[in-house]
Amino acid sequence: MLVCLVTAPDAEAAWRIARTLVEERLAACVNVVGGVRSVYRWEGAVEEAQEVLLVVKTTRERFDALRGRITSLHPYQVPEVVALPVEDALATYRAWVESSVGSG
Repeated sequence: MLVCLVTAPDAEAAWRIARTLVEERLAACVNVVGGVRSVYRWEGAVEEAQEVLLVVKTTRERFDALRGRITSLHPYQVPEVVALPVEDALATYRAWVESSVGSG
């Protein structure tokens, strides 16, 4: 199981990406967290932006497809798609995630 972090420029883009990922069984669940303030370096300058954070639950087997789909849907030139392995989780939750994304 993986938890992926993805930032989006606004709620509309975030909800569109989240809904697509779940509908296409690339993610079991996506939490959409507004009010994220980001500071980052882009093209040599330090930038600040208000963003929306997506917390995506998926499996390692579905990650390549998920990453590709996010890239195709995302308005950013270089979207943040960071996957973190889940070391431990409630067994029934892990099973739900696995059954929700299927094998692709």
